[in-house]
Amino acid sequence: MLRLGTTLLAVVLLLSCGHFLFGPRAYGFEEHAALAVWNWRTSGAEEIWHEGFVPLEDMSAIPPKVLKRIQHDEEYGWVVAGPLPTPPAEARVRWDDGSTMRVPVIEPRKAMMALSPWSEEETFPDDRAYHLTGATFTTMRLKTVRGMATVPAWRLYFSDLPEPIDQVAVDQKALGTVEGVIGRHSSDGQITDFELLGEHTLLVSYEYGRCLDRQGPNVYIRIREESDVVVLGVDIPDRFTGFCLGVGATGKGIIRLDEPLADRVLLEAGGRLPLLCRRAPNVCRWSGL
Repeated sequence: MLRLGTTLLAVVLLLSCGHFLFGPRAYGFEEHAALAVWNWRTSGAEEIWHEGFVPLEDMSAIPPKVLKRIQHDEEYGWVVAGPLPTPPAEARVRWDDGSTMRVPVIEPRKAMMALSPWSEEETFPDDRAYHLTGATFTTMRLKTVRGMATVPAWRLYFSDLPEPIDQVAVDQKALGTVEGVIGRHSSDGQITDFELLGEHTLLVSYEYGRCLDRQGPNVYIRIREESDVVVLGVDIPDRFTGFCLGVGATGKGIIRLDEPLADRVLLEAGGRLPLLCRRAPNVCRWSGL
């Protein structure tokens, strides 16, 4: 069902002028929402979300002392400095409900590079790098879309760090990710987050571009409810139709659904991805290199 939601909270304007807006969108909310639903159902994203491995937490478990050291030495590189074990051909993710899934695993070197902000082509002086000297195959506890799970991991040992780092060993790229099958899309205004206030009620955060010559924003949250998804978007009916220097703006609004949200997935109309994708870096994309 398609309808307008009412924005109940005041818009909060950000002091930012970092982008430009060009005329009206090629598509309105209805078209964006229809594409989001179609993409979700036909791209394979729905299967990955409900039947695959979709983490909701950081894929690394870094001890506090190690994290403090890494944050202090932020320009350090990550290099292999010892023999590493060969990864098993596959392993299993085991959910607390008893379900399991066979998964391919990455080698320790790739697990190490998932920690690094640098590409493998970068080089560093020996005294400005962390040296990986060993690894053991183990498991980690991780929250996923399907609940808590025990997942394959590498315990990485470095000669110049006080404790090892655990890194999830699942090869997400080989499995396929939600963003990988849907792709990246954008729109001028977009929903950025939500909070469930009740089974029918959501507090929704959004951002959009506001033209400098407009006297205040006129923003609506739009909703499309389906049996499996709820699509949310931002609509600005009185959009400026020419070249416009815009300012970044944010707002919040309370919306009410016709049916309980239950286990339906919330999608953002312009980006076409689940809103949960914004909450952690590894929810919808591959975290490795």
